[in-house]
Amino acid sequence: MTKQANLWSKSWVRMPLGLLATGAASLLAFNVGQDIAGTLFGNSTAEAAPMVTAAADPAVMTPAVAAPKPVDSPFVVKSILPINEPIKFGKFYWDETRAPATGPLVVTVDLTARVISVFRDGHEIGAAAILKGYGEKPTPTGVFPITQKDADHVSNIYDAPMPHMLRLTNDGVSIHGSKVEKGYATNGCVGVPDDFAAKLFAQAKLGDKVIITDGRKMTVGDPILTGEHAS
Repeated sequence: MTKQANLWSKSWVRMPLGLLATGAASLLAFNVGQDIAGTLFGNSTAEAAPMVTAAADPAVMTPAVAAPKPVDSPFVVKSILPINEPIKFGKFYWDETRAPATGPLVVTVDLTARVISVFRDGHEIGAAAILKGYGEKPTPTGVFPITQKDADHVSNIYDAPMPHMLRLTNDGVSIHGSKVEKGYATNGCVGVPDDFAAKLFAQAKLGDKVIITDGRKMTVGDPILTGEHAS
């Protein structure tokens, strides 16, 4: 459910600045008008195990303690799409080759960057520009499970088509196909290009988590969901 709102004068919403030379870290910057949202990706370092010194009696020597292994959580960012150009309104990227065929799905939405990302087993498989709500109908932030799927949904409030709808709240906030163009907005929903909506609809299941933030930074290895939300 979209409405025209002559709010932005530029037609692109995400500007990846490319991979760093290490290959293990990359920088993405999203730039719309005066909005800049950085998403930094890099490696974390583990604390080294303490050194064990010799003891008078080898029989009571304390063994070295191995550094704990990182938990291979499905809700950790493992890779991102190599997008080397701005994501313009109406355009999207979808590439599942870096992700396993199956795995938990998590969707993130950054309202500041006006971009949606889809992660399967921690690997980003899709990204697109979005429409969001403003004023009296802002898009809410939080962690929302998908509670309903309807490929041919029509809003009973606005009598407007909402193709490939994924419901997030009881009062109608959802992800759905929209006319994602400059000057348009939603009544609180997350509007995505129709073809992207169809791909996401095919992947998503009831109960999958959608995280909506307003400018969140994450590094590779950080949890996409915090402990209290990962269950």
